[in-house]
Amino acid sequence: MVEYAFYRDVWAGEMTEQEFAAAERAAAAQLGRYKRIYRVTAPEENSEALAVCAMAEAIHFYEAAENGQLLSGMQLGSLSQTSAAPAPDLSPAAKSRELYRCAGLYLDIRRNEQGVAACG
Repeated sequence: MVEYAFYRDVWAGEMTEQEFAAAERAAAAQLGRYKRIYRVTAPEENSEALAVCAMAEAIHFYEAAENGQLLSGMQLGSLSQTSAAPAPDLSPAAKSRELYRCAGLYLDIRRNEQGVAACG
C-alpha cells in the first residue's frame, strides 16, 4: 500500500486523498496480477511505490475521461482557449497497455524463464 503522503510529497501528485485511495487500490490490485503472471522486480528502493503512483494517475485519468471530465478549454481573465484534441482511446485494451507501460517505467517486468506467463 502506498501512503498518500508519499504520493503527495514524493510523487508530487494532485489527486485528493479520497481519489488517490480509490485509484491506489485499483493500481495495487493490477500490480498484484502482474506479480502472479510475470517476474516483477524493483530495481530501486521506491520503484514499486512509484509504479503504483504512475498507475494510479493513469486510472484516475481514464475514470475522468470515461465520465467526460477531461479539460477541453480554459479561461484566464479575458483570454480563453479551447482545444480540439482527439478523444483518447478508452478501450479496455488501451487502458491495459497504459497500466503495463506505467508499471514498466519503474519495475522490471519479465516473462518467466520458459518464455510463457506463469499459471498461478
